[in-house]
Amino acid sequence: MSYEISSQQASWYSVHEYVEPLLTAVGQWPMLGSPEWCALPDNDASKIAALYDGARHWALRLETSQQAQSDASRDISAAADWAAVAAVARDRAEFFAARPWLKRVSA
Repeated sequence: MSYEISSQQASWYSVHEYVEPLLTAVGQWPMLGSPEWCALPDNDASKIAALYDGARHWALRLETSQQAQSDASRDISAAADWAAVAAVARDRAEFFAARPWLKRVSA
């Protein structure tokens, strides 16, 4: 089966709602990937619960990272008049392109 990804946005709460019933039913589980977890049979409910808990933590990491990137993007966007910055860079490039004899030579 193939899935088309239309959005990269992660929702921790949606994952939490999905995994919470199994996690509540199991109650406790070893740390995902720990020796105790590795020693469990593949069909052990606590081994599967650890996977679900890991998925929940990963979704939280993704969601908070996406929010931080969005916040940083807004901060950068508001930090300067980027059209003016681009105009200055363009004007400088055009100035020196029209006057190649002004090119600095490093020694």
